[in-house]
Order: sequence, then C-alpha cells, then structure tokens
Amino acid sequence: MKIGLANDHRGVKLKERIISYLDKNNIPYVNYGTDKEESVDYVDYAIKLCNGINNHEVDLGILVCGTGIGMSIAANKVKNILAAKVNTPSEAALCREHNRANVMTLSEYTENLEEILYNFINTLPSSEEKHVRRVNKILDIQ
Repeated sequence: MKIGLANDHRGVKLKERIISYLDKNNIPYVNYGTDKEESVDYVDYAIKLCNGINNHEVDLGILVCGTGIGMSIAANKVKNILAAKVNTPSEAALCREHNRANVMTLSEYTENLEEILYNFINTLPSSEEKHVRRVNKILDIQ
C-alpha cells in the first residue's frame, strides 16, 4: 500500500504530521504537495494526487487544505476518484467501507489524526451489495 499526499500552503504543517505517522508505521508515500507556506492553488495539487492514483503510482490519497472542502470538490471532478471530506475516525473508516473512497480530504485543524489515518488506510471497502450498488451509481455519473 502506497499513499499519495498533497496539500496547499495551509496544509503544510498537517502534512508533516501525516508523514511522521507514515514513517513511524513504515508506510510508503509520494508527496505531491507543496512544502512552502506561500499561497498556491489547492486545485493544482488535488489534480496531481488524483492523477497519481489513476496512473497507479499510489493506492490511496490524502489531501489537505484549510477546510478540506475545496480539495474534496476538486478531487471529485477527476474520473475514478471518490473523495470524502473526513472529520472523525469513524468517518475515515466508513468512507472506505461504505463508499469505497480512494481519497480522504482533511482540514488543517484535524484532530485525532493518527486514528483517522489508521482507519482510512486499514479499512477495506465493503462487498455488501447495497454499498457496491450505490458506489456504482456514483461512478456512472462520471
């Protein structure tokens, strides 16, 4: 499992915390984000990460901006991407299990980060028919 990370200027500090978690747990990652706090356009970084998923460079993605909302909107415009804005550990698990999310977006102010990361990375998508059916309906919109 390889994780893609991307962030804008407001996500630099949280991304550093995410990298620390990934390093501590020997989880490989690719950094598609900026490492500077000068203003950049979050959309550019969301697209880089989503292209990384579609090109099979990474398996899952984590996007960080001020609220996580802009990144989520941008990512969900990319074919084959199912991005979920996550605030809690249970949302991190459920977005993977029920919605087959392959991208999680976070706010720079995210709390319970380690539990959220653990749940997102380690939860497998459900094969329960109702969840598969619903996700397929979403993918058909693309």
